[in-house]
Amino acid sequence: MTKTRAYGRSRLIRLATTCTAGAALLAACSTTSGGDGGGGGASGDVTVAGTYPIESLDPHGAQGASTGTQLAAQEIFSRLVKPTADGTLKGDLATSWKPDKDVTRWTFTLRSGVTFSDGSPLDADDVVASFQRMITLNGPNAGNFPGYTMTKVSPTEVVLKSPAPDASVPGKLGTFYVLPSGVGKEDTAFFNHPVGSGPFTVDGFTPGQSLVLVPNKKYGGTKPALHQVTVRNVPDLSARLTALRTGEVDVVWGIPDDQLASLKGDKDLTVRTVPSSAEFTMWFNSSTPALKDAKVRRAIWQAVDFRTIIAKLYPETGKPADAPVTGVVLGHVPQPPVAYDPAAAKAALTAAGFDFSKKLRLQFANDEFRPFIQAVVSDLQKVGVRADPLEKEQATFTADLIALKWDINFQQLATPSYDAASNLGRLYTCAANRMGYCDKQLDGLLASAGATADKQQRTDLYGRASRIIWRDAVGMYPMSVSIAYAWNSDLKGFVPDASGLPDFAGVRTDGS
Repeated sequence: MTKTRAYGRSRLIRLATTCTAGAALLAACSTTSGGDGGGGGASGDVTVAGTYPIESLDPHGAQGASTGTQLAAQEIFSRLVKPTADGTLKGDLATSWKPDKDVTRWTFTLRSGVTFSDGSPLDADDVVASFQRMITLNGPNAGNFPGYTMTKVSPTEVVLKSPAPDASVPGKLGTFYVLPSGVGKEDTAFFNHPVGSGPFTVDGFTPGQSLVLVPNKKYGGTKPALHQVTVRNVPDLSARLTALRTGEVDVVWGIPDDQLASLKGDKDLTVRTVPSSAEFTMWFNSSTPALKDAKVRRAIWQAVDFRTIIAKLYPETGKPADAPVTGVVLGHVPQPPVAYDPAAAKAALTAAGFDFSKKLRLQFANDEFRPFIQAVVSDLQKVGVRADPLEKEQATFTADLIALKWDINFQQLATPSYDAASNLGRLYTCAANRMGYCDKQLDGLLASAGATADKQQRTDLYGRASRIIWRDAVGMYPMSVSIAYAWNSDLKGFVPDASGLPDFAGVRTDGS
């Protein structure tokens, strides 16, 4: 962005004094309105410090579900259906979508006249080929569509068939992107300069470091007002926030609570938190003898003062959860709070014959959650429950999660489809066996919720399912997570996104 316009003299001085120190980490700074396009130099250029690196631009591959790849893909490619910033769905390539009466066959009607960035037309052949490529590569996004098939009905119509009723198909398609039909399974060269139908094209890409986007001249929607968007990986939080304050970057998100107060005091910045689909989730392994009894699981939940822990650690970005999914997710129905009552917890555990001499294995990944885990362990100790916090590398954590090699499992669990089917309906069934818990009534409710496209019926059914999950303490559900954003106040049209995937197509600056 234009420094003289955006920041004023005092900010220019701060930029000049910090630029030299940060030159090795970020691109060179500019204190003139001309700039060289780096570090937000020229008017109409925006630099973003994302929360995770972009290692790949292939939305169908092994990195397809990663935050970095999703952030890039939504700007370069198009989807049939996409979520808005608050999680509601709208058409992208599709003008309409409807299920049959069994909710096993979804028909999507495509917009006509859509072209890729090289000028070639986009039609049903590209949609079908992209779906088949995603399934063949068997990346994480393909896991949403086991046994599903897509066929072309006409150049502007495709049908997606599922082996069982699935009302959540539109939400799950939020991670399915359409590429030209000729892109091969292992066509890595294509992604050096990918051809897409999104609002931007790629001007430069260094995996794990930076992505430079410029407007797609063939884009069928409203053309981006920005001249350039640069997404940089700045792993160090302190460096990211310093770059934000000096104007070296224009947008940062995923900001810890303890940094928000100082950012709010900066008149050149706008700071906002938005509710997300993510929730702190602490499953119990019900196949562990010590945790087989729902009364024991609920007593352990009662023993932790989550409200106080949240107030101390996450005063801005956390609030006590009231259901197994957050309020932005279809199927959220509030449940009665589980009150902190250590005396009642100790009595219930004793009455149930709980063995206080044995340690519970509490597994988690990512050191950012360590203070939260330590606070939970401390509260459990007060009632005599011993828990061993086991911090694991992500790959080990995932393998042990599936193998049930834990007693309590902590994860920040998101619902990227904004539909409870991809959380409750996928993870809580007897067949899934994700937490050693099985309830046939719950299975029936989840199956019924997935078999109707009526949103109110689905919400009612998921509410009844949530009541069972909450009552039986299948896990502890401490906190709904909000995402904190901060951006240069001279940016116009920037909308914080509930998934941590802001869209820059509608953003502009004073000079753009």
